[in-house]
Amino acid sequence: MDQVSEILDRLLSLHPSEIDLTLERMERLLLALGSPEKSLPPVIHIAGTNGKGSVTAIMRALLEAGGKRCHVYTSPHLVKFNERIRLGTDGQIVSDDKLKDALLRCEEANAGEEITFFEITTAAALLLFSENPADVVLLEVGLGGRLDATNVIENPAACVITPVSMDHQDYLGPTLAGIALEKAGILKPACPAVIGPQQDEALPIMEMAVARLRIPLKLYGQDYMAYADQGRLAFQDEDGLFDLPLPNLVGAHQVSNAAMAIAALKAAGFWPGEELAAKALRSIEWPGRLQSLTSGPVLDLLPDGAEVWLDGGHNPDAAVSISAFMGDREEQSPKPLYLVSGMLSTKDPVGYFRPYEGLARHVATVPIRSASNGVDPLLLADHARTAGLEATPFPSLDDAFADIRSCAERDGESPRVLICGSLYLAGDILKMNDMPPR
Repeated sequence: MDQVSEILDRLLSLHPSEIDLTLERMERLLLALGSPEKSLPPVIHIAGTNGKGSVTAIMRALLEAGGKRCHVYTSPHLVKFNERIRLGTDGQIVSDDKLKDALLRCEEANAGEEITFFEITTAAALLLFSENPADVVLLEVGLGGRLDATNVIENPAACVITPVSMDHQDYLGPTLAGIALEKAGILKPACPAVIGPQQDEALPIMEMAVARLRIPLKLYGQDYMAYADQGRLAFQDEDGLFDLPLPNLVGAHQVSNAAMAIAALKAAGFWPGEELAAKALRSIEWPGRLQSLTSGPVLDLLPDGAEVWLDGGHNPDAAVSISAFMGDREEQSPKPLYLVSGMLSTKDPVGYFRPYEGLARHVATVPIRSASNGVDPLLLADHARTAGLEATPFPSLDDAFADIRSCAERDGESPRVLICGSLYLAGDILKMNDMPPR
């Protein structure tokens, strides 16, 4: 085990026995560290249920195209913890040496007090961001918003709330309105709010928060919008209509994600201009989100000619977007669709699988080796059947892939394979395929 992993394992032991969402532990630790959150470049804070990572990736590409250096904080990681922290100083994922130093300093300042793993590692990220030069910080919320460890920034340059749906109900509450209220907790006085497409139950909650704070609002469909037009991205706001390339991310939902990113940078005063934006949109990379796998050890385990996709979306709304993309692929090039799925016990598997009814031929359920709270494949297969799909549990990915290969050989068909249901499973696949995010 490397030194960073040893430190991270040690920090896990400080985790409280029962999680209570609060900012008190975070504020205590940051004070002991000298309040690094008060010495950051301008921050764009991103909350929401679906699309946070894609919006962040698009903003980063746009900013860097305009010559800006970006610190970026996202979670969870796919293969290695360092992926969560990107330093704009060199545009790279944080090195082991810098991460180790920051974690040790946070551990010393915490002095053995109870603190969650996410809180102390977020403190390490803020410490690194305060000590390394950059122009902008892109700060992604971990869970919720109001009491999330990232919500210690007093004056963000802009706050973004991507589409909100049911997720993490154990911590955020059982209703969409309650979850929307938690997400809206990142909004601050005098900080522009950029709100993406929202369900009817969530939108009024956010609008009330904006009205109470009396802050500038950019609302999707009202103040800005985007649509695909003849293979191009049309973005429109009060400044007019921009004709741009579609983002280099697949799926129709990436159109609204790109719109949120553009609106946020304009609101924060970091829009690079139409020409540089066009270049940036063509170059975006965001692993594990409808990512096409075209080579590597995973492909060697599947039938020759298999079309393989990897996606870490894990809630029903994400499944609606992903299944819509798979439906489009079926219309363009008919192939039998096989799902290989693993999920965490905190998710809604029946709701996730339901959009694939009538589209997927079969679901192979597998364990997630990198997570301790994965759903047993036997139980996950039952959930898939409840959603109207045929499903079989397998003890490993290798066994699931072997079964797909056997079916393809029997039927004489080249399949389409979607590996899905969890970012942890996506990380396992990228590691297995020797494709760590850069």
